[in-house]
Amino acid sequence: MFDKILIANRGEIGCRVIKTARRLGIRTVAVYSEADAGARHVRLADEAVRIGPAPARESYLVIERIIEAARQTGAQAIHPGYGFLSENEEFCAACDAAGIVFIGPPVSAIRAMGSKSEAKKLMEKARVPLTPGYHGDHQEPGFLNVQADAIGYPVLIKAAAGGGGKGMRLVEHSADFRDALASCQREAAASFGSDHVLVEKYVTRPRHIEIQVFGDHHGNVVHLFERDCSVQRRHQKVLEEAPAPGMTAERRAAMGQAAVEAARAVGYVGAGTVEFIAAPDGSFYFMEMNTRLQVEHPVTEMITGLDLVEWQLRVAAGEPLPLTQEQLSINGHALEARIYAEDPAKGFLPSTGRLTHLAPPEEGLHVRVDTGVEEGDEISPHYDPMIAKLIVWDINRDRALARMLQALAEYRVVGVANNVEFLSRLVACPAFANAHLDTGLIEREQAYLFPADPQPDCQTWLILALAEVLREQAWAAEEAARHGEPASPWHQRDGWRMNAPACRSLQFRQGDAVRSVAAAFGPRSLTLTLDGKTVPATGTLNPRSLLRAEIDGLRLTATVVAAGERRHVFAQGRAWAFARVDPLHFSGEGGGPEGGLLAPMPGKVIALLAEEGARVEKATPLLILEAMKMEHTITAPTAGTLKAFRFGVGEQVADGAELVEFEAQEVSPT
Repeated sequence: MFDKILIANRGEIGCRVIKTARRLGIRTVAVYSEADAGARHVRLADEAVRIGPAPARESYLVIERIIEAARQTGAQAIHPGYGFLSENEEFCAACDAAGIVFIGPPVSAIRAMGSKSEAKKLMEKARVPLTPGYHGDHQEPGFLNVQADAIGYPVLIKAAAGGGGKGMRLVEHSADFRDALASCQREAAASFGSDHVLVEKYVTRPRHIEIQVFGDHHGNVVHLFERDCSVQRRHQKVLEEAPAPGMTAERRAAMGQAAVEAARAVGYVGAGTVEFIAAPDGSFYFMEMNTRLQVEHPVTEMITGLDLVEWQLRVAAGEPLPLTQEQLSINGHALEARIYAEDPAKGFLPSTGRLTHLAPPEEGLHVRVDTGVEEGDEISPHYDPMIAKLIVWDINRDRALARMLQALAEYRVVGVANNVEFLSRLVACPAFANAHLDTGLIEREQAYLFPADPQPDCQTWLILALAEVLREQAWAAEEAARHGEPASPWHQRDGWRMNAPACRSLQFRQGDAVRSVAAAFGPRSLTLTLDGKTVPATGTLNPRSLLRAEIDGLRLTATVVAAGERRHVFAQGRAWAFARVDPLHFSGEGGGPEGGLLAPMPGKVIALLAEEGARVEKATPLLILEAMKMEHTITAPTAGTLKAFRFGVGEQVADGAELVEFEAQEVSPT
């Protein structure tokens, strides 16, 4: 076994590998960009080497710097994690040339599976079922359009070197094919350095089922059962589970055998995943093979009781697979939810900022949290906006669903927009709960998953007001102690007035609603009045913002986090954002540009889609912004005139920057 390994990755997978290495007594070396100098994976590793500026192309993707870091620190092997260079044959070859063990498959396997089109040719020879489509090298747009017409719509355009949902477009009509192709090729070139694509028949209501495979240097290959990854948005996985609901023993054996044959066809070594599209009639088709560990590998670990990173290390060190196929079995059911810094209500746009409050659920036998960040860390625009992976396990699917709902209800994130509440709705959605799964579930269940914003009930406003009073009193006590005057009445925050009731008004805003709660202080009591109803209230607020309260005779627990003027209330499985209103504060702020044509996040303008001075209709595409390796189309908010673009193609824009000068069309009075 190795004495020291280097991890050529960051974030939660870097921390995940360090955890196993430490348990095995293996020292670890982290690499980091300037943006990651204080990152969690750097703090956890035994050693760390800076490899360049924040952009991945100048740091994590620079092969020479990573090899040099391994040489410099005496690392015997490199674990590539996933993403970045994990499936890069040049990186694997560079490790071999430097005499450093690559903890992954051989160059030949990466090369064989690195191109989706070449992989499908190889799988065809191995008699693995394939989706009908064009997988050749001819890339002229007109030719590809003809191929798509012959296949029959809908079709899926996919980057041949792609992954993670990038460089992928669904096309339902021939007239839309060329625009979709151009967008797909731009995104593919930006993400993978190649704009080569393939075109496949889109299977209606498909399930995305993948098989975990493992091979060693002694010719042994096994599969560790399947994962269902059907629940996706923009072709990126949101929820994964193992085993796949409704999977029969016969189908599991057939898919497992097909995956093993695919791995044998390329002489596979290490951890890999063979991905299939499964049709409602039970047929399945090879989609691609990922020659690395997958983001969703924890659900396989939870149902098998195995550590797949440990298996990777042992296989890379030359040991045989620890178990045979007959010794592997499934125990219980596991689910994984990806906690992202993103705003589901705004098309899942990524969010950036500092994690001012981060409190995941407590880990144990049933709950696991894999993360690369801690409270105070920053989600930057340079990398994937994942906060954590929340994994739960129980003896069956129904109990695992209940575990997931409880764990999500306990998750507290403040500082960035996040998808925790969306995930809670998704897990509770009848279609998901009843395992009616396919890749279109999120789009189909829009009404359930994106309800009209409900208003917080009276109890939530009272919780907010009580927490505010308790926070002010705690602050006043600290100030009194700091000044050496703990008993001074001048430091009290009890609303006392001479010859008048001890009462004050607290104002808060939630959305467009502004409400006042009156707090009245007695000698040893507090009452709160909202909408004419007065109730007694008592409670304690600890330094982690946990409120234990009794309001109108009801005892409850909530978390109320103060961040500047913002107040975040987590109660009854919901999260609410409020703003404290100072009635003495005057704001002369006006609105932004009409229609809000502002950059939703930091990014780069990659295409201008309209002419300056042109009159456009509502929803007309105006420009394309690339952010976090994804394309976001900015459209006209209403009919009007595009007066001018504020940025040109290739220019970087900041979050909230005005992108377009836009004049709305005047509406004639009726």
